[in-house]
Amino acid sequence: MLTNPRILVIVPCFNEEAAIAGVVEEINRQRTQLPLDVLVVNDCSTDRSPDVIRRLNCLWLDLPVNLGIGGAMHAGYKYACRNGYDIAVQMDGDGQHPADELPRLLRPILDEKADVVIGSRFLAKGGFRSTWLRRTGIRYFRWLNRSLIGQLIHDSTSGFRAFNRRTIEIVSAYYPDEYPEPESIVQFGLHNLRMVEVPVQMRERQGGTSSITSLKAVYYMFKVTLATVFIYLRLRNQSHYGNAAC
Repeated sequence: MLTNPRILVIVPCFNEEAAIAGVVEEINRQRTQLPLDVLVVNDCSTDRSPDVIRRLNCLWLDLPVNLGIGGAMHAGYKYACRNGYDIAVQMDGDGQHPADELPRLLRPILDEKADVVIGSRFLAKGGFRSTWLRRTGIRYFRWLNRSLIGQLIHDSTSGFRAFNRRTIEIVSAYYPDEYPEPESIVQFGLHNLRMVEVPVQMRERQGGTSSITSLKAVYYMFKVTLATVFIYLRLRNQSHYGNAAC
């Protein structure tokens, strides 16, 4: 069992002034039972998010340009790697991921039974499960990932995840740059990381609006499919994947 781990919860934030304070305060309440720090990565927000973040009890990074969710998380993972954290957790800045699910998400890593833990909406009934269009996309990426790496991940687009130190070093070296969740599952599979899903309850976003419209969703599926196949072909032909320095 992993004892006295240093845990960093990374929260990417782009124009989440309505929700980010509640997200950080909810995570901080978990500090009574978990040894964690909170890092908000401000992805060049154009609303009042930077002013809100500076008043919160958390660490933060201000990106000089908008990098998207993949770039923001990559910056967070590099911070975790270079500062010696044992576990990194990704949580959305819109409030969809309840912080009281953190103990359940972290348990397989603390027990050293997983390298990657994914919080899944589809392993138990209840909670918010997104729109019909997005559920269709999730089923598609579930099939694509299983076809490429042979492992069934029910909620391949979930951004509620926890990584151990080995995985932090891998994603610090490379992490997909846009809509990274389905693509990174192939990356993890080809690195032979142990992926585990745990059932979690999610909520609707607690403020702001999603950047993914119906039209963008179609573009998203096309682009992520190409990126996923590309990373599969690139990593499959490498004889040694290895870990990189932070």
